[in-house]
Amino acid sequence: MKKELQVFLSAIGFFTRIPLPQSAGMNVHSLRDAIRYFPLVGAIVGSLSALAFVGLEGYFPLHLSVMLSLVVGILVTGALHEDGFADFCDGYGAGYTKERILSIMKDSSTGVYGAVGIVCMLGVRLLALASLPLWLIPLAFIAAHAYSRFVPVVLMFTSVYVRTDGTSKSSVVGGHASLLSLVVAGCIGLASLLLLGAYNLAVIVAVSAVVLLLFRWYITRKTGGYTGDVLGALQQIVEVSVYLTLIAIA
Repeated sequence: MKKELQVFLSAIGFFTRIPLPQSAGMNVHSLRDAIRYFPLVGAIVGSLSALAFVGLEGYFPLHLSVMLSLVVGILVTGALHEDGFADFCDGYGAGYTKERILSIMKDSSTGVYGAVGIVCMLGVRLLALASLPLWLIPLAFIAAHAYSRFVPVVLMFTSVYVRTDGTSKSSVVGGHASLLSLVVAGCIGLASLLLLGAYNLAVIVAVSAVVLLLFRWYITRKTGGYTGDVLGALQQIVEVSVYLTLIAIA
């Protein structure tokens, strides 16, 4: 139990900016197992965004309330996944070889592809959430944040980590997905979708499976596998796909 608590705290420390006591310091072994709690961290982030929306919605217009709630989630994670998505857009948008793509994604500056991509992503998230029934928005925040963090774990389990220089902050966990981590992450991710109902769960899983297969085919063809930025991009794409699916089947 103590070991699992350490792993969970490592997941929080790695994937969010939530302050932790010094006694909860991360180590290599706990970080490698931390991906199993990736969806649970997502549920926490989504819950904070949902609470923000519930508190703001009575005082501000709908779109502003949703936007501020999105900002809460971004602040909690330190824009970790948004940064990955922007780097992904830059690398795969401007790079024509594996080496060039990886080099561009490693660059800390954001190019045109990344800037346009993140603006479009945030815009779609805002408009999609604002298009949902009012009662569904908080539940969608929690379910989408949790489930969208499970799908990258599936990618880690079924694909290859392509950076070999060890310079990425994700290099510790990259390539170390275990079956136990996949099962735990899957249970948490799928349980979060139950908030939306069994029918919505089934449709979202089917849609996300198609998204994952197409995404995995694309990155494998271009670079042979994934990086930390690729995982962040997939999280963003799946999160948006959850919102869009809910709109389509409403």
